[in-house]
Amino acid sequence: MKHNIIMVMKRILFYLFIFSFVIASRAQTATIDSNSKPKLVVGIVVDQMRYDYLTRFYNKYGDGGFKRMMDEGYNCKNNHFNYIPTKTGPGHASIFTGTTPKYHGVIGNDWYEKELRRNVNCVDDNSVLPIGTTSNDGKRSPKWMLSTTFADENRLFTQMKGKTIGISIKHRGAILPAGHTANAAYWFDYEHNGTGNWISSSYYMNDLPQWVKDFNDSDAAEKYFKVWNTLYDIDTYFESGNDLNTFERIFKGMESATFPYDLEALKNENGNFQIIADSPFGNSLITDFTLKAIDAEQLGVDEITDILTVSYSSTDKVGHDFGPNSVEVEDTYLRLDLELERLFDALDEKVGKDKYTVFLTSDHGAVDAILYLQSLKIPGGFFDTRKMKEDLNIFLEDQYQVSNLILSRINNQIYLDHDKIKSEKLNLEKLKEAISIKLLEYKLIDRVFIASNINQFGGQHGYLENLLSNGHNQKRSGDILYVYNTSVLPDSQWNRTGTDHGTGYNYDTHVPLLFFGKGIEHGQTFKRTEITDIAPTMSALLGIGFPNASTGNILDFVLKQN
Repeated sequence: MKHNIIMVMKRILFYLFIFSFVIASRAQTATIDSNSKPKLVVGIVVDQMRYDYLTRFYNKYGDGGFKRMMDEGYNCKNNHFNYIPTKTGPGHASIFTGTTPKYHGVIGNDWYEKELRRNVNCVDDNSVLPIGTTSNDGKRSPKWMLSTTFADENRLFTQMKGKTIGISIKHRGAILPAGHTANAAYWFDYEHNGTGNWISSSYYMNDLPQWVKDFNDSDAAEKYFKVWNTLYDIDTYFESGNDLNTFERIFKGMESATFPYDLEALKNENGNFQIIADSPFGNSLITDFTLKAIDAEQLGVDEITDILTVSYSSTDKVGHDFGPNSVEVEDTYLRLDLELERLFDALDEKVGKDKYTVFLTSDHGAVDAILYLQSLKIPGGFFDTRKMKEDLNIFLEDQYQVSNLILSRINNQIYLDHDKIKSEKLNLEKLKEAISIKLLEYKLIDRVFIASNINQFGGQHGYLENLLSNGHNQKRSGDILYVYNTSVLPDSQWNRTGTDHGTGYNYDTHVPLLFFGKGIEHGQTFKRTEITDIAPTMSALLGIGFPNASTGNILDFVLKQN
């Protein structure tokens, strides 16, 4: 009897020990999980940054910006966009939603909206009011984006206690990353001779916070009406071509696209505050405003994770004007490197080292200036899309005796007038086939696809077909899609100098992807990663739900394992 009692007591003690061990383990795990979360996640998008800008300018970068991310964090060297078109709006949406235009619906910066029968911008919203300006540039919101971002999921997970703030020179660069539930998105009022203030819309607020008003009143933008000269001796910019050439845009009031640029003297003829956005000082202004936002919004001050999205837009502006081989682009990136160092130093001080996580990527790349490529006997050219539309409508009228069957040609897509086709009892499929055959007669067009076929594409089709499929939204995209040869741009006064983007070729798809900070391993990989992998990876780091339409993969090798 006594033996049995002792045995029972031992079992009770054993189970109590196991129970207490499990409880302690769970408590420890919970503590580890809680402590492993960063107090602030900063998602940085550098507009129009090709991957080779990391390597081409590497020796001139300091230790505190790009190199710090590479030295302390993880470098995904073979990171690509997995859809067409590679544009700013779709790029920002895809990075933060973890999916492609096929699902998030942002199929371009602008597209032809079939129900409205007109072009729309990806952040247009006439139902909201401009805040901080009277310009229609304030009538913006994320309403066209159909899915959540990881910032939205963090807001839902934290019962809306974790803040989200989006900042960019461009409205779409501020709005789309921050998502539908953001506390605020702010962009710079520079277009159409804007005020030079930071503005928002009534989607987020009824009035600008006092700190934004104070920032605007400080004339922070005006101080950048100054001379832009090279950061270092121009003769040391061996990584770029000659400063004097015929491949770059010339600002009004100048005789050549050469340093120095006196922005104060140039502003009246070049859109006033537009000239700041078109210089590296636009990026400096973004950092100024971002640091003020971190303080004023108290981002990263408690244990509930906040999200800050920052899109450096002026790299895109300078890139479009001057092209990837220009001294201007190199100088802009050397200066951006210093801005990143300034931001990271401030995060160290304000949030704390190893208490925040940063990723940096781009929304697309860019092709070298076409005239520059042609001077080197590399194939390339300009395609007249306006004339193509006129020619196609004439061709269709000759064939079917019906005028203006093509409504729009945007984003390398043809939109047909379905109402007219139906009323005239035309065969839609035969009509599309006739247009496709006609398009293939153009020397600079490589391939043509009919949308009804695109919808059936799957993994068994070629690489290009999959890119088109991922970028095609059945309700919003056009009837016919066409693809240029390599290094071909739409012919316009802007594309004759500088550069553009939008294709599925490597110069547009291959962009940086750097992670560093809390929860990030140190390393690098040549394994192919895709832009849609970022959002699920950040969601996994935070232990939150994935964006609701996410199709990307978790990059588990980037994350430290507990």
